Amino acid sequence: MAKPKSVYSCTECGATAPKWQGQCPGCGQWNTLVEAVMEAATPAGRSFASLAGVSNLQTLAKIRPREEPRQPTGIEEFDRVLGGGLVAGGVVLIGGDPGIGKSTLLLQALARLAQTNENVLYVSGEESAEQVALRSQRLQLDVGGMQILTEINLEKILAALIDARPVVAVIDSIQTLWSDALQSAPGSVAQVRECSAQLTRFAKQSGTCIILVGHVTKDGSLAGPRVLEHIVDTVLYFEGDTHSSFRLVRAFKNRFGAVNELGVFAMTEKGLRGVSNPSALFLSQHSLDVAGSCVLVTQEGTRPLLVEIQALVDTAFGNPRRLTVGLEQNRLAMLLAVLHRHAGVVCSDQDVFVNAVGGVKIAEPAADLAVLLAIVSSLRNKPLPGKLVVFGEIGLAGEIRPAPRGQERLKEAAKLGFTHAMVPKANAPKQAIKGIEVIAVDRVEEAIEKMRGE
Repeated sequence: MAKPKSVYSCTECGATAPKWQGQCPGCGQWNTLVEAVMEAATPAGRSFASLAGVSNLQTLAKIRPREEPRQPTGIEEFDRVLGGGLVAGGVVLIGGDPGIGKSTLLLQALARLAQTNENVLYVSGEESAEQVALRSQRLQLDVGGMQILTEINLEKILAALIDARPVVAVIDSIQTLWSDALQSAPGSVAQVRECSAQLTRFAKQSGTCIILVGHVTKDGSLAGPRVLEHIVDTVLYFEGDTHSSFRLVRAFKNRFGAVNELGVFAMTEKGLRGVSNPSALFLSQHSLDVAGSCVLVTQEGTRPLLVEIQALVDTAFGNPRRLTVGLEQNRLAMLLAVLHRHAGVVCSDQDVFVNAVGGVKIAEPAADLAVLLAIVSSLRNKPLPGKLVVFGEIGLAGEIRPAPRGQERLKEAAKLGFTHAMVPKANAPKQAIKGIEVIAVDRVEEAIEKMRGE
């Protein structure tokens, strides 16, 4: 049987070419042509009338959706990120740096499911069966009746899935698979897209939950076309330094749950272990109050977290530098401009370094006030009170805007023993929260004055 012909399409404008070339003939962009399977033409004897009967029109208001039952993995932090567990027919894509713990976490999850007599399958395209067995022994896992398949050919993997009909199947990794329908090498754009589409189609038709492991590039994004993230139902990313024992799993897309959920793990000799109180990881234990340190209450999905923000302001020799770790660098430049314009605090001749302790990445603007107070504390060499927490967004006009779920943030801070909180005036609670005194501020200069008065 002849193999399907390939066509090269441009990722920018969609123009096609019969063979690869460096420049797109349609839009003139370079290196944008990718290989794809040419679709077969519609048979001459098949009319459009016959195609119309394939799909039935429905009234959306009359459709009664059903609640999809979830399959808990037995790992609480993993289930939190997934939105409660795995969904039948769902496709999960998990990415992260090499050696950060993707395969370890999934092997632990499958071992837990196998203990509950669930039919699970681990497809390994990077390691042999002996290597996976050695890892399970090192982690002291009871794999039970878990099945393993070492194969990279897509057609053979689909045949095994059809025969075994597992409840959950892990593909480790999607970049190692290749299909007979394409001539390109494994890991190419065309192979990754075609293999993902075939596996997704099988998951929707059979009800098997498929978890795909994806490689990432040096800038941290998933390798392959962006369409891979559009195909799947859930996208998870591993974060954290490989030299540290802590790992963070964050959901960036989830059709069956909330996004931006965060799962916190600690890497131990027996694999990844969930951390029940993650705020303790991101708070440094100082014997004395130190300048340049401020505790932020950030919101990760449904979970409030306390993170220490550290700032170091020092005299610049030459051009002043602005460096952030775990925070957005462009936002730091904006905060320094607001600090100068509305509070009269000048940092134009100073190096400014800001760090979020514990390797966590903070994207929400509610960290603005904590960053600003840490900078002023370091510049004046005056420590903030040790039991103070801060949150709030800062606008260009110098106003302090409210943050969502302010009550939950304050209650979490009070639970962990903090006695004072500086928050936007709109987040001030109507009823006092036991154990914590709230300082409501409306402007940047007001916050600086309150800090000076402490």
